[in-house]
Amino acid sequence: MTIRFSVLASGSTGNAFYIESEKEKILVDAGLSGKQLDQLFDGIKVDPSALTGILVTHEHSDHIKGLGVVARKYNLPIYANEKTWKAMEGSIGKISLDQKFHFGMGEIKTFGDMDIESFGVSHDAAEPMFYTFRHDGKKIALVTDLGYVSERIKKTVEDANAYIFEANHDVGMLRMGRYPWNVKRRILGDSGHVSNEDAGLALADIIGNETKRIYLAHLSQDNNMKDLARMSVDNMLQERGIKLDLCDTDPKAPTALYDVV
Repeated sequence: MTIRFSVLASGSTGNAFYIESEKEKILVDAGLSGKQLDQLFDGIKVDPSALTGILVTHEHSDHIKGLGVVARKYNLPIYANEKTWKAMEGSIGKISLDQKFHFGMGEIKTFGDMDIESFGVSHDAAEPMFYTFRHDGKKIALVTDLGYVSERIKKTVEDANAYIFEANHDVGMLRMGRYPWNVKRRILGDSGHVSNEDAGLALADIIGNETKRIYLAHLSQDNNMKDLARMSVDNMLQERGIKLDLCDTDPKAPTALYDVV
């Protein structure tokens, strides 16, 4: 079996991503209730008690809502950087010391047969970071919750076989929408979220010959539409002569496990 992944949930209502290899089963973020997460795992026929551990990207509630519950229920180790641990400790309940682990920004850790690299992003959290996953010559890059895609990030995530990549909003919809201006300014800013167009531009710079699958993630329910996100990103790619099938995620529906081939 090669490396596989599932986008269990993605968006402001909750985020959870699952990656597995022959030996490892990793959950990234637990932004839904424990019951919802159990149901999502049941949908992909994975036993959460068999998880290797949980990686945390940052302390926003849509990424850690069920973290404490799931970790305690299944006695799972949690990995986060120091500032994220401090920022989220008051929100996840008591976690025993033997379940707390440090994963620093810019580190590479080996989990069995999988190498996981963390990288920092620009977002309005204590020390937000996301991850790439390597196994048997294959690479998955998880890139959401960032205001812009820096050259450093592009270098870290380039040439992945699969991307889970943020396409949060359509700029026109956001500007004309119902959000108050301070929220719009946050989303549009360098510590906010990546738009459809910026996602397309970034992806055009980083995808390689072995890139087979792109999931458009963290789509705003109020300021985006699936077809619009796909069209916007696809247009940017086609302008560079790149043709790839694009997928999106539905936070209300469990998805399947996908092989990275």
